[in-house]
Amino acid sequence: MKKIFFWGLVIGSLFSAQGWAQTYPSKPIRLVVPFAAGGTTDMMARIVAEPLGKLLGQAVVVDNKAGGGGVLGAAEVARAAADGYTLGLATASSNATNPAINPKVPYDPLRDFSPVTNMAATPNVLAVNPAFPAKDFAAMLAELRRKPGQYDYASSGTGGIGHLQMELFKNLTKTFIVHIPYSGGGPALRDTVGGQVMVIFDNLPSALPHIKDKRLVAMAVASPERLPELPGVPTFKELGLEPVNRPAFYGIYGPKGMSKELVQKLNTALLKVLQDPVVVKRIEATGSKVIGNTPEQFAHQLKAEFEVYKKVVNAQKLSLD
Repeated sequence: MKKIFFWGLVIGSLFSAQGWAQTYPSKPIRLVVPFAAGGTTDMMARIVAEPLGKLLGQAVVVDNKAGGGGVLGAAEVARAAADGYTLGLATASSNATNPAINPKVPYDPLRDFSPVTNMAATPNVLAVNPAFPAKDFAAMLAELRRKPGQYDYASSGTGGIGHLQMELFKNLTKTFIVHIPYSGGGPALRDTVGGQVMVIFDNLPSALPHIKDKRLVAMAVASPERLPELPGVPTFKELGLEPVNRPAFYGIYGPKGMSKELVQKLNTALLKVLQDPVVVKRIEATGSKVIGNTPEQFAHQLKAEFEVYKKVVNAQKLSLD
């Protein structure tokens, strides 16, 4: 009788989960963006929010919770109920680089979330101010090696993707450039364009207008292949620095404990949104590439990204102090 009762509970819970997933959503969904409005992360969220809401039959409301390089917003998602009504925008900064360098992050980046899909990959670019005495990668590398510690690079803050990708670059090229952390990508980019700092590793969407206006010079891109917008700029893979060739990612996830049926329903809906020609055009206009993978593939990617940057932190002996 106990076995029959146990299996009855299991089967009943399965049917209940499936039935609940079929009626979901019955109210608006909150999509937490862990950065301020106006940046690349916010842009990606808003591109998919409206069409996703139309497809699901309920509004998807973008909620910007900036702070801590993505940590505050990610922590809010991790604390939420696993009912699908609070989702988050996962980024390399919130779920790989910051957790890798900060042991006090209030969540486990691999265990406290339910991955749904990686929506897009956005190239990053290594660029210099035009006053830098090199106009191509080989000359830049020679200059950095000739004058260790004499040049600075700007980042959006300690623990962000721009910081750790540059530290990975330094480790692989055996160069030394002084890190100047800023309170965000905007101020870091502004001072690099202004000449207060000579080097920056930045998201392509924010750096590209300055490159086109010749206020920055692109040295290399973190992208699977050369970009149509910058056909003369090599990828890090071409330069023999494949570990640095890591685009930023923008995915959707929820709190841990979301049912498989609910995750699958969201994944199916998002993949359909990501096939919409209007959505594809808007994402590609930022220089990004649409991905749209399975929850399992996205989980594997999150783990791989975290492990890469954890090795960087250990190799470079980085800390928040």
